[in-house]
Amino acid sequence: MPQTHASKFEQEIDMHLQQLSFQRNNAIESADDCREKYIAGQLFRKLAAEGRLADPEFERGPFKLWCDDFRPANVLADKDEKIAAVIKWEFTYSAPTDFSLGPPWWLLLQAPDDWRAGLDDWVAHYEPRLQIFLRALEKKEEWLIEQGRLSETGRLSTRMRKSWQTGHFWVVYAARRSWAFDGIYWKFLDERFFGKNETGGFMDRLALLPREQREAMEGFVARKLKEKEEGGSF
Repeated sequence: MPQTHASKFEQEIDMHLQQLSFQRNNAIESADDCREKYIAGQLFRKLAAEGRLADPEFERGPFKLWCDDFRPANVLADKDEKIAAVIKWEFTYSAPTDFSLGPPWWLLLQAPDDWRAGLDDWVAHYEPRLQIFLRALEKKEEWLIEQGRLSETGRLSTRMRKSWQTGHFWVVYAARRSWAFDGIYWKFLDERFFGKNETGGFMDRLALLPREQREAMEGFVARKLKEKEEGGSF
């Protein structure tokens, strides 16, 4: 069966949920932390299963080689400042095309989830640098178009700008980064897909899940709390 864009997002969140389920050390901080992570993961999976995260244009590929750790620190240049090699390929896999159509997070060199001042501050510092990056990219694209080496529809800058403006940047980022998933989901994705949460409480979102997932949550929480008390020993 050919892999679709939607199924790739399902696979990503399934891995996040498996990590939450089977990681015994430092998986949760409290019962409410566990519930919050459980609900976020299941809601993201619901969106993926319904095809609400997929870009229809790329739903059935192409699925290209993607290095999840690709950034300036992985590129070696020679004395003439030409690229000589790309290193650290261990986080490489086949991914939907639009993983590469969002703007690069490394324009600030530090990832959003590592930014000490928080996500809002990261965005405030990132956006001006993104605009500089996109203007430089547009200049290069215009030169390539003049050379006949690129078509107008092949502009990457247009797709990157759209990814950032629509928030799809955060969908892809959350899917790719299990350790950052929960903060990204509640900050940028929950209200985008499910509307305003009047109380702001994550438990209000539980009603959006199917009955079997709602009923399974407290048993899941009890198991994780027991593992926490045991100190993660096997």
